[in-house]
Amino acid sequence: MKCGVWPIIYASEPYKNFYFRKKKQLDILKETCNIGLGHASTALAKILGKKINMTVPQALFLPLEEAISLGGEPENAVACINLPISGEISGLVIFIFDARSTFRLIDLMMVLPEGSTQILDEMSKSLVKEVGNILAGSFIGAISNFTGLKMCTNVPELAFDMIAATLSSALILHNFAEDQLLVIETVLTESQKEIKGYFFFLTSPEDLEKLFAALF
Repeated sequence: MKCGVWPIIYASEPYKNFYFRKKKQLDILKETCNIGLGHASTALAKILGKKINMTVPQALFLPLEEAISLGGEPENAVACINLPISGEISGLVIFIFDARSTFRLIDLMMVLPEGSTQILDEMSKSLVKEVGNILAGSFIGAISNFTGLKMCTNVPELAFDMIAATLSSALILHNFAEDQLLVIETVLTESQKEIKGYFFFLTSPEDLEKLFAALF
């Protein structure tokens, strides 16, 4: 299975050129994510009883609309796991799977033939939230350990709706209005099947500056 995941840190207009001005920190952040997602792949492998590999090929900034388009058409249905972040760096983690990948993930975790899952029942929702929680917790934990900045994830929430509506609701609810995203591409592999996800980490320009300063 090959799973493309994009952890994304939300940034504002003044940070459009961060990729060029802060490339060293971006490289360090990429390697930190590699460590965190390595822990996540180990945890998932124990749950699934299968070897899972994750890598982080690149980190870059993208405009909001372009980053959202990574998930496909705006009307596409997605499973969206929201995890508020508190501590010295505050914000919101959003992990998104498209509908096809969500159902594949559930089939994989429940050891069902591919294509068995067509809707989300309560057990399926719980499984998706748990995977999102593991991935986000490992990502945030690695950043916190490397930088020494205290960061804690809170109780995850799950929504299943169109990607545009899901993201817009999350941004409005948490009062984010910036227009640039720092995208960290992540690839998970297991067998020959593919599950795609997108990982967003939304924070303020001030906290983003604090994070990058701690990474240097």
